[in-house]
Amino acid sequence: IREYFAPVDDPLYEDVRILCERITRVRAAAQAGTRVGGNAAQSMDFQEHAYGAFPWVLALIALVTFVMLARAFRSLLLPLKAIVLNLLSLSAVIGAMVLLWQFGWGTRQLLDIQPTGSIGEFVPLTVFAFLYGLSMDYEVFILARMREEYDRSGNTEHAVVEGVGRTGRLVTSAALILFVSFAALAMTPELDVKVFASGLALGVLLDATLIRGVLVPAAVAMMGRWNWWLPTWAARPLRVEPSPLREEAPAPARIPEPV
Repeated sequence: IREYFAPVDDPLYEDVRILCERITRVRAAAQAGTRVGGNAAQSMDFQEHAYGAFPWVLALIALVTFVMLARAFRSLLLPLKAIVLNLLSLSAVIGAMVLLWQFGWGTRQLLDIQPTGSIGEFVPLTVFAFLYGLSMDYEVFILARMREEYDRSGNTEHAVVEGVGRTGRLVTSAALILFVSFAALAMTPELDVKVFASGLALGVLLDATLIRGVLVPAAVAMMGRWNWWLPTWAARPLRVEPSPLREEAPAPARIPEPV
């Protein structure tokens, strides 16, 4: 219990650092074939293997995502923008969790509990796995609608307005359902589940508002006609039709719809 509820500046964490150093020295001095066990050694092994390979896993996921979205949107910049904004959203969530649970900024005020002083070693990986997939779903909904409108009108500004307008309620409703579900799960007395669920709830809220509602439309509008560019040399291995650069067409007249 003390490991979870000790203040951030508790000397316990210096003891943990010393323990890890001692385990490392014991392993270095042990004979070949001798293994060092226990919870602390197991935790060290998990971090080394899981997070040691994480950059390669992230690179593979980004590559697969880029290829699939490039085929779907017939564009080179839209998949790249989607990956960058996804990673930006995930980084903001992890940073907020560190402030809330490790540094204790508002933990007592918001949740009426003592900050843990640390985050479970499994939490960043599982939060990444959940949020990357969820946020990419929202991205596909919005950008696919924008691509359809651009192919029809040839005007990026019109495509952004129509794409967000047509999918905004769907994305907001789906995000609200997920946010309420994860927020309810965060009320559980189990601390690890509370930390995990609060991160997911914050990630869904941040992604559906600031990222999908502001940054995605702004980035697409800023890049203009370059959003839709897919040269022949890139379209050939993707086995899709190329999308050459073309001048922006005038925005079509908007016809008011009855409400």
